[in-house]
Amino acid sequence: MLNKIRVFAGNSNPLLVKGICDSLGISLGKSEVKSFSDGEIFVDIKESVRGLEIYVVQSTCSPGNNNLMELLIMLDALKRASAVSITAVIPYYGYSRQDRKVAPRTPITAKLVADLIAVAGATRVLCLDLHAGQIQGFFNIPVDNLYATPVLLDYINGKEFEDLVVVSPDAGGVERARAFAKRLGASLAIVDKRRPAANISEVMNVIGEIDGKTAILLDDMIDTAGTITQSAGALKKFGAKEVYACCTHGVLSGPAIERINDSEIKELAITDTIPLPEGKHSDKIKVLSTANLIGEAIKRIHYGESVSSLFV
Repeated sequence: MLNKIRVFAGNSNPLLVKGICDSLGISLGKSEVKSFSDGEIFVDIKESVRGLEIYVVQSTCSPGNNNLMELLIMLDALKRASAVSITAVIPYYGYSRQDRKVAPRTPITAKLVADLIAVAGATRVLCLDLHAGQIQGFFNIPVDNLYATPVLLDYINGKEFEDLVVVSPDAGGVERARAFAKRLGASLAIVDKRRPAANISEVMNVIGEIDGKTAILLDDMIDTAGTITQSAGALKKFGAKEVYACCTHGVLSGPAIERINDSEIKELAITDTIPLPEGKHSDKIKVLSTANLIGEAIKRIHYGESVSSLFV
């Protein structure tokens, strides 16, 4: 069965890790991950992992640099402890938006992080809704990119909406929104926006028929919530009956919570790849668990079964 599997975790998302272990029916591996007074991170694996198949669960969300270093040091410790394979399970892959050169003399940090993870000791990577699909090619080890689509579809189907339209908040998310709309048997719309500067967006127009319909805004992540809340306002202005929003990664930094609370969004569904910021909760936000999805993917990797068939 799963007696050759061990799951270890850093400090980024303990509730998600507990859910994954419960889904697998195993206990969390014994380890200590702490910081010295000068900020250096120390990892102690407190059980033998020799010859075992290891999964290290760690989202590299805020504080991103700390969580990334925890992951790298855990991978190194497990490699040196003679684990037979080490899968880095990264529900949220930080630095994923820096996936190309946007100006002269700028870094491709998503590639740098990929190199660090592989050198540290990972033999496989398991992610959820990478911001850019090409990041899989930044690794020279196998990468399984899961999708939160089944979790989000269950949420929407449970609402039993009528006359539904799925809306992409920008041109870059059209493919994602189209696939989602096809699964729901819904129509598709696009918000045309201009972004004058980083984290600042200006909605210009709505392409598609939304008048009198329930709109579902769909994105892979919400950071400061400027795009999603302005899009919701535009949809209401163009006649949408109600506006809901769904995303995989709720980064929710800066004024995000306040913007969501003050927006036309009736409810925002996010997954638990990133824990909600301390003390920043909202009645409009519903958190959906990805623990069973990730747990099932781990089982399939262990047994050599198809992971992509989860999303057919």
